[in-house]
Formats: sequence, structure tokens, C-alpha cells
Amino acid sequence: MPPPKTYRAEGLVLKNVSFGEADLLVTVYSREWGKVRAVAKGVKRTSSKMVGHFEPLTVVRLALARGRTLDVVNQGEVAENFGGLKSDLPNLTKGLYVAELVDGFGSEGSANPPLYQLALDTLANLERTPGDDLALRYFELHLLRVSGFMPELFHCVECRSPLEPEKHRFSPDVGGTLCLDCHPPNVQVRNMSLRALKVLRLLNRSRADSLPRLEMPAPLAKEVGTLLESAVLYWLDREIRSNSFLRHLERAAKVEIPS
Repeated sequence: MPPPKTYRAEGLVLKNVSFGEADLLVTVYSREWGKVRAVAKGVKRTSSKMVGHFEPLTVVRLALARGRTLDVVNQGEVAENFGGLKSDLPNLTKGLYVAELVDGFGSEGSANPPLYQLALDTLANLERTPGDDLALRYFELHLLRVSGFMPELFHCVECRSPLEPEKHRFSPDVGGTLCLDCHPPNVQVRNMSLRALKVLRLLNRSRADSLPRLEMPAPLAKEVGTLLESAVLYWLDREIRSNSFLRHLERAAKVEIPS
């Protein structure tokens, strides 16, 4: 049975590009259909009722028609704008980082409701607690989980023995933690402190709507971020452009302005 010619979807706008003089080609990650690419006709005109509906990090409800190559947006309304998130450049960049990873891990025509909900929960957390990067670390770890790439955090992935304190390493290539006795060839291996392992385990058992209050020293926060980034990059297999800009903003914030 052929799919219906029209359908509805609720989704998060990941990105848009100009498509002709007045149209936009938008990429939306939807709860019902996974990643959807569609043309929003005429929305660049100031007279359009949908002006501003397709900014990245906007949740929209859409009515769409299937086309031969690209679907077409017939109607749209904003369900959530995340205006507080967008008003702050560092926080906006974190949101775009979330969108870029959802775009990279999400599939067209294949729904993943947990991934969709994780993205929305993360954006809400970023809006509610600007400056707290724990929401991003939670997102990265659970992005791997809902995508089927959750790293092992309790046993050695090679010999399956339980990990002993301070006797563990991390390898994104083999899927998580290693004991000191296992040395798989030709894989990337990173040192992992016991504190970093405890943070990852805490995030693993936490919920998005009740993240722990956790103040990590800068070296520990950097270690946890680096470990998760290595795992995300291994599976994504491409550069994360928004992450580079986020790092630039973080470096700029540390520069003291001479009086």
C-alpha cells in the first residue's frame, strides 16, 4: 500500500537553506517520521504567514505533501520557540550543536521518538540553566544510547570482567571501557579517571528532567567532555562544525579584557 500523499508531523527545525528567491529547503527532525526535508514555499516573503517559523531550534507542527524528490510544506505553526535559548550566543551555539548531532545521527523516514524527545529535553535544560554544560554531556551520552551506540561503562568490552577502580581505560573504537590487561590492536585508547567514570555512570542513570546538581572541577569537566566527544565523533565520522565555534566562544570568554 503506497504511503498517503499528505501527512502531518511535529518536529524540530535543524537547519534551512535558501531554495530559489522566496523558498526555503528545511530539514526537520520529526517525532513521527524521523528526518524530513521539505520545501517551504514563499516563506522568505515578509507577507508570508510562516515568516520565522523555520528558524533552527524551533518546534513546528506541519502539514506536508509528498513530492517526487522533495516534500512540500502546506501549513505550519510554531509549537515551541526556545526564545530564551536563542537570545544568548553561547547558549544558541550549544543548541545548534544539539541540532547538528541530531541531523547526523537521525535517519530520513525512520522515526526515533526517544531521540526526538532527548533533543527537546536538552534544549529545555539549556534554556533553563544557561552556562551549565552538564546538559550537553547528558545529551551526548544518551544520544549514543538511543542511537544504539551506548558505550560500556561497567565491564571490560574485551574480556567482560567487571572494572576495578583506577584500573580502566576508554576506547570509542571498541565501544567503551577496557581493563588494563586487554590491549586490542589498532584502536584509539584514552586514559579515564575514576571520577570521570563515576560522572558518566551518574549521567547514565539520571533523567533529563531531573539532572543532578554537579559542580565539576575544570579538569574533570574537560575529561568527561573529551571522552564523550571521542565516542560521538567515532560514530558520526565527520567534523562537528558547531563544536568548533563553541570552543572559540569558550576561549574568548576566558580572555581577560585589559582595563
